[in-house]
Amino acid sequence: MFAYLKASPTTYLLHYSGGRLKRQGPGLSFFYYRPSSVLIAVPLASTDLPFAFSEITADFQQVTVQGRLVYRIADPARASSLLDFSITPSGAHRSDDPSKLGDRLVQAAQTLARDVLERIALREALGAADRLGSVMLAGLRESETVRAVGVEILDLAVASIRPTPEMARALEAEAREALQRESDLAIYTRRNAAVEQERMIKENELNTEIAVQEKQRRIRETKMAADVAIEQQRAVLIERRSANERQDADAKAYALNATLEPLKQADWRTLMAVSAGGGDPRVMLALAFRELAENAGKIGQLNVTPELLGSLLSPERK
Repeated sequence: MFAYLKASPTTYLLHYSGGRLKRQGPGLSFFYYRPSSVLIAVPLASTDLPFAFSEITADFQQVTVQGRLVYRIADPARASSLLDFSITPSGAHRSDDPSKLGDRLVQAAQTLARDVLERIALREALGAADRLGSVMLAGLRESETVRAVGVEILDLAVASIRPTPEMARALEAEAREALQRESDLAIYTRRNAAVEQERMIKENELNTEIAVQEKQRRIRETKMAADVAIEQQRAVLIERRSANERQDADAKAYALNATLEPLKQADWRTLMAVSAGGGDPRVMLALAFRELAENAGKIGQLNVTPELLGSLLSPERK
């Protein structure tokens, strides 16, 4: 009962016959005797293993960690000595140990994740995916459990860390409230800035008006000072003019007094006689009558004829 087996290059075969290892290696093809042979097939290709598990944070909040683990079996002999990779003549594994290898790796990764998450709070954990992935990758590569089964860890990435739906809704509500507060604060800041700008504009307008009023006041004061100076000059001018007029009047009075001084001692009749109208007969007759009146006691009788009166009262003949 002989059979033929041909393996792919990514499958490491171990052929035991009678309890002894006869051949081993990747991609072997050979005939074997079924009743006395045991075939072990260890996959060498890299395996992508998605994982998802739940853990508790430092503030007792549950989170779900999702990611992907990439590994390969680097030591097939060691792996086959710890796990059952034997196959049937049809090529199927006889046990579920090959699938348990992935579970062991996920459990080791979960233990590493627990050590990190139990020391940080929920808010910090939700943003620590990259940090957690780095810690888990380094921990798995240094893990004795992983080395014992001959596995090499190629890559590990944490895709997301999610809270429970109830907590997610609470965080969303809180985030919305925070955003609303920020929006209100922005509106308040904008309005406050507008009010402050308006105040500055009003203040500038008031300062401008004050400056204009101050300038106008200075102009008025300058005009008033000019008017005062003009009035002062005018007062000086009037005073000087009055002084000049007084001096002129004094000069005229002095001249007149000097002119009339010789005439003060002269008789008025003499002055009348030498005046411009002294040669007028009527004036002379008037003076004669005045003398007669003054000396009436000395004159006995005076006859005045009508012809004499007529000549005195008649207009001057030319």
